[in-house]
Amino acid sequence: MDRYQVTKKAGLWGILGNVFLLIIKASVGFVFRSQAMIADSANSAGDIFASLMTWIGNKIASEPQDESHNFGHGKAEYIFSLFISLSMIIVSAKLLYDAIVSVLYGSQMQFSWLLVIVCIVTILTKLALFLYTSKLCKKYDNILLQANSKDHRNDCIVTTFTLLSVILSLFGISFIDGIVGIGISLWIAYTGIKIFIESYNILMDESIDEDTKDLIMRYVNNYPDIQKIAHFSSTPVGYQYVIVLTIYVDGNMSTFESHKLADSLEQDITSLDKVYNTIIHVNPV
Repeated sequence: MDRYQVTKKAGLWGILGNVFLLIIKASVGFVFRSQAMIADSANSAGDIFASLMTWIGNKIASEPQDESHNFGHGKAEYIFSLFISLSMIIVSAKLLYDAIVSVLYGSQMQFSWLLVIVCIVTILTKLALFLYTSKLCKKYDNILLQANSKDHRNDCIVTTFTLLSVILSLFGISFIDGIVGIGISLWIAYTGIKIFIESYNILMDESIDEDTKDLIMRYVNNYPDIQKIAHFSSTPVGYQYVIVLTIYVDGNMSTFESHKLADSLEQDITSLDKVYNTIIHVNPV
């Protein structure tokens, strides 16, 4: 199963899991007036949107290169990750407002063991989804999977605090419900901002990371006939990069030999997972 098929499957599992959690959390949250649980259900609604964006973005990114898109459609991953981050930030702002109102004017939460059961079911479901997507993310280096994996992890933490506020309400400590709601909203905003920055950097053609650049330079240094490098640039095309190099060789070297050297170096560099294509210009010294 290739990278895009795996991401599509993960997105569909995320949608199914989050629809299930949204229904049960929203139902008990509104019935028992738990601000933390309502915030948690809104978070699940955002997760459904995130999973949907993962599915759509992955479908577009999987399209091969064509005459209009010479380097494929890989940046769709980052465009839709940007949508996910913006939705998280908007949701967090609304939840923060509601939670502050709850703290200032008092919580009307009613304790129920059903709230506890929903929290436990949510934690177990999200933990399973987190372990699943995290494993795939490490294997395929996909920002959409990364965004979903972080989202599932955050949900485990968020719902743990929701569970804590529910249990404390059993002992009459109901103000914690609003405080947990505030914490959840701030956590969602923080995660959304991080994903936004990462997606924005790629869409603004951020250069390849220094570790990969150093590895490329080690490949170049393996060729003693290359006397110097005058130009090194990289452009992201989805999760991979196009590398452009200008190398200088002895002016007496034949055109055939210099291009043979360049072809060999291109193959070495393009073999790296993060490299989509390599373009080398050869100049004489």
